[in-house]
Amino acid sequence: MADALLPPEFSDLEPFAKTWCLAGEPERYAKRLASTMDEMQEFYDAVFPRAEAAIAYLDEFPLHELPDDARRLLHLLYSFIMVSFPIEIWKQPCIPDTGTASFELKLEPIY
Repeated sequence: MADALLPPEFSDLEPFAKTWCLAGEPERYAKRLASTMDEMQEFYDAVFPRAEAAIAYLDEFPLHELPDDARRLLHLLYSFIMVSFPIEIWKQPCIPDTGTASFELKLEPIY
């Protein structure tokens, strides 16, 4: 696939790449809040069985030298982590019982 965003080994996750390969935490959080539980569940169900393989694949590269497709795979895993609590525990996109509280990330991990 000429316009593939992910490594060929993860072509089955390609349908999620354009919407879930988000580089920053604020974008991932906004995507989670803007997504329905059904959308997050579909994404979660697709990535969950592939997560270990994705981590093993990414471990083959130095973190600061990831090829672009591998970096997007890493971003996809970050989004997967972002939806795991709403799917597994809260059963809603927002953190329960937090009212209007918010937290702004001041520093992203550097890779």
